[in-house]
Amino acid sequence: MTIAPTQPQQVKTPQNGLVQTCEIGSLTLESLEIIPQVTLAFETWGELNEHRDNAVLILHALTGDTHVSRANITEDSHTTSPAQAAGWWEGIVGPGCVIDTEKYFVLAPNILGGCYGSTGPSSPTPESIDSSRKPWGSRFPLVTIRDTVHAEAHLADALGIETFYAVVGGSLGGARAMEWALTYPHRVEHCVVIASGPSATADQIAWAQSQNLAISLDPNFAGGDYYDGLPPEGGLGLARRIAHTTYRSAPELHFRFGRVAQRGERPLQKCQAGERGRYAVESYLDYHAKKLADRFDANSYLAINNALISHDITRGRGSLTTALAASTCEWNIAYVDSDRLFYPSESIVMAASLPQPGEATAILSPSGHDGFLIETDQIERVLRRTF
Repeated sequence: MTIAPTQPQQVKTPQNGLVQTCEIGSLTLESLEIIPQVTLAFETWGELNEHRDNAVLILHALTGDTHVSRANITEDSHTTSPAQAAGWWEGIVGPGCVIDTEKYFVLAPNILGGCYGSTGPSSPTPESIDSSRKPWGSRFPLVTIRDTVHAEAHLADALGIETFYAVVGGSLGGARAMEWALTYPHRVEHCVVIASGPSATADQIAWAQSQNLAISLDPNFAGGDYYDGLPPEGGLGLARRIAHTTYRSAPELHFRFGRVAQRGERPLQKCQAGERGRYAVESYLDYHAKKLADRFDANSYLAINNALISHDITRGRGSLTTALAASTCEWNIAYVDSDRLFYPSESIVMAASLPQPGEATAILSPSGHDGFLIETDQIERVLRRTF
């Protein structure tokens, strides 16, 4: 993977907790396709110190975004309500938190292929490709985890960051963090990987394919070129239902919902719409399906899901032990004991394969994979090993 000669724009005045964008130039992907005029969206908190050695890179999960923590609000700031809202790791990142934004300069980029300001399928194509500047749609190329990491490295260049004190990620973000440690070992001092694994397993690929097909078989998908018509919300919602089931554990779903009917509905009788009433767990999945469909682009879901499928830190690097030998950072690996998407064994094997073999830390949670977002106290204890 290389970057075309176009130089990244220099970002001079990062603003705490506000979405910004940076043009990083043209990107040549692993597939050798080129994305011209790539833009990455990002948020930052804190300030780079004089030695520029206090930067922390935080990488979001599949449908996550840049908003890790709320904006630092001052009397003269003009922040919008979304910036003032709590972030997805509120309490972990912020003033006085374990990742203390009064000590560290935190950078959180939106992944290449995303739909929160970074170049992705819903972005207008450059005029050099399409004079009408219609969205990329079906023309958006396959992007791998390594491609996303290279794009993020050039964002770091634009911000004047040569090395990161730590690169931190959970789930898909953990995959990106691992790739950072191996692709740019000289730029990563600590790598924190939570609820992830060294490669996408056959099981994960199978679940991802089901989600992708749910989207692509939606009648409104139109081969990926649906931006002039109705979006494939039904397919995206179904993909989210499939995914969300893997994010939670079977015991938790049974404990929370069991076979209880949704309030006001009767699962053994048909409703006026001709369908039977729902069980509570079905209503729960419907809620999360709609919530995602209201905020996320279906093509971006496909692009990022395919990037996750591509994840394999051993590709072209030999065995897992050989691949990890290229790293020079301190590793901090943790898993959720009830995770049925990224199994604990994946983290345990990876920790044992490090240049200095160690043990992965268990996060005890009944909640399954989403425990990496929920178990704040335990996550904090994991992070204290690094910060």
